[in-house]
Amino acid sequence: MKTLQIRQGDVFLHQVDRLPDGAVEVPAERGRIVLAHGEVTGHAHAIADHTEQRAAPIGETAAAEIVEALIARCKAKLYEHNGDRYLVVQEPVSLTHEEHTAHTIPPGVYEIPAQMEYDAALMRRVAD
Repeated sequence: MKTLQIRQGDVFLHQVDRLPDGAVEVPAERGRIVLAHGEVTGHAHAIADHTEQRAAPIGETAAAEIVEALIARCKAKLYEHNGDRYLVVQEPVSLTHEEHTAHTIPPGVYEIPAQMEYDAALMRRVAD
């Protein structure tokens, strides 16, 4: 199997075979999956089209329509395991950022390794 790799600025996604056992879902932030925050600009590498709202069939009761509206088909979810993050994509989603080109992420499981920066004195995480 050829693994897919996607890079958007400081964010790198590497396709893996599966989600590790014991991974915990990371909640969405203000309706979007945030893969990385920018420290200086406040921008974020994020996915906002990760759910698809389905309209309730015509003729159902008001309560049933509310329940159906709350049930969204989830296209992607973010997980964390031992400090590493993973994105599970069921249907294609868009990774966006205010200063980068958007990328379509096809279905699969992706590891999002922390990007490291070399400094003669120390190694540190990259900040956007």
